[in-house]
Amino acid sequence: MFGRPPLEERIAARQRELGPLKQGRYFPHGPAKMLFVVSLAIVVITHLAALAVLWIDSGP
Repeated sequence: MFGRPPLEERIAARQRELGPLKQGRYFPHGPAKMLFVVSLAIVVITHLAALAVLWIDSGP
């Protein structure tokens, strides 16, 4: 489109430039790593808060 290669070809070219991932480096994209860590922390905190409510609440 507009003289540019298709999206699939651009993605393939970018992946060829990056090469294979290094051992132990699964998040080469910094914001993706931060988003993953923050979302994991939110899930853990939410679960801990729910457990605390269950333990503290004595029921009817």
